[in-house]
Order: sequence, then C-alpha cells, then structure tokens
Amino acid sequence: MRRFEFVEGTSSKFWQPEVQGNVFIVTFGRIGTAGQRKEKAFADAAAAQKEYDKKVAEKVREGYTEVTEGGAPAAAVAAPPAAPKETPLPRRVPVATPTQATLDAAAEALAGLRARLGWRSWEVTSRARRARRALRALGGVDPAAHAQLGPVFEALMKRVVAAPKEGRLPLRHALGLLSELDVAAFRRAVELWRSAPESGELGMVRRADSLGEPELALRLGLLLAERPGFKGSASEDGWAKRWGQLRPHVEKKLSESGGSLSEWVKGVSAASETPLAGRLSRLEA
Repeated sequence: MRRFEFVEGTSSKFWQPEVQGNVFIVTFGRIGTAGQRKEKAFADAAAAQKEYDKKVAEKVREGYTEVTEGGAPAAAVAAPPAAPKETPLPRRVPVATPTQATLDAAAEALAGLRARLGWRSWEVTSRARRARRALRALGGVDPAAHAQLGPVFEALMKRVVAAPKEGRLPLRHALGLLSELDVAAFRRAVELWRSAPESGELGMVRRADSLGEPELALRLGLLLAERPGFKGSASEDGWAKRWGQLRPHVEKKLSESGGSLSEWVKGVSAASETPLAGRLSRLEA
C-alpha cells in the first residue's frame, strides 16, 4: 500500500490510498495514530482507479511526499550531476560580406600601413587602426583567398621579425590585424615568426601556439600583447572581462594535456618587457 506524509510546522499527517475492486479506500490522520478510514464505491474498478490516480496527484500538489510502507522516506535515486555548460567564445568579427570596394579599401589601408613602418610610432599606430577597421568590414576573410590582400598582408607579417632599421611592425599591431581575419592567417603568421627568439612577446605567441588551438592562441596572444594604459587599448575592466571569457577554454586545453595555467605562465619568458610581465601576472589573479 502506498503511503504519503506531510510534515511541516505543526502538521504531521499521513494519507494512504488503495483500490479494492470498485471501491476507493483512503486511510488518513496524524502520524503515529491508526487514523480514519473512508470508502467510496464506484460503478466499476476503472472508475475507482481513476479516482485513486486523481487523489494521489492532488496530494502530491499539496506537498505530500510518498514514503515506504513502513513510513521511512523512499530512497531517492540521485541524478548524475549535469556537466557544466561551456560558454562559447564570442565571435571575433561581425558578420559581413566582402565586396570589391571593401576589399580594395582594405588592400589600400594595408599598403598605407606598410609604407609608414619605420616612421614615428603614433603614425604607425594611426595607420594600423585604419587597416584594422578596413579588415573588420570584410567579415573575417582569409587574406590568402584574395589576390589584392594576400601579398601585402604577408609582407606586413614578415616585418614583425624584420630588423628595426627596415621598419618593424609591432607585434600588438600585427595581432590586432590578425584578430579581424580568419584564424588561418594567424597560423601562417606564426610560421613566418619562427625565426624570432624564444623570449619576449614573440616567444609568448609561440608559447601560446603550443596550446594546439590556433583560435585560443590568437586571442591569448592579443590579450598579452596589449599595453596597459596605451592609447587605443581596452580598459582594464574590458581586458579582465575578455580574459574571464577566455580563461576556462585555455585551462581546459591545458588540463587535457596534463598541464596547468600556472605552469604555462612560468614557461613564458618576458625578458625585459615590463608590459608583458604585468599581463602575465594578471592571468592567475
């Protein structure tokens, strides 16, 4: 026989239903007493069963809990804990369809940046921002797929590791441009930078690339290359928000290979680059 109980405040009641043929029977009262018994006859057994099911549903809605026949709570089967949902990373580039006009504008902006390399830093920065806006209007294309973009973009990426006298493109600007493009462009750029020393910002990018996930490496490199307080950089709150979104993905990737964020940070040599050292220290904050 099924038994239901309701214990709350001063209430301590039980309720036991059963069907015998075409009769619906219920016994109820205070827990610890024999209670009262009521019977109700119906036209047939099906009608009695229907009343039984109806009354059971009502008692459950009222807060009664079904217990075992002896009065002890029925053991609940614990559901396996749901796996936490991984929040997807926000899209890097707004959706857009490149046109001939926007492709030409991007090619012109990239050529303009290349022509200014070696000039004063504010001029290079201004041109880099203009080129980044022009690339953003393309909706995340792979420059190698467009004849007017591929050669000039590759030439710019090579200037990241060029001698200073040849006009070097700062890494933060290169990563900013790459962040507006398909991740395939980042993979090729990293190959072009293999000749760089293992320390400093370029060493950091190569260390990020060792994650084995180019999208994470690009986003992590972009965060670490930003200079705190530098004009055009995101606010510190904005930086922290972006790292908060990226961190679970990076930590998951590291744990899959048996590593940890702390070990990864220790493996990056900031050399004498104070901004990079500062950013690295914030990764574990």
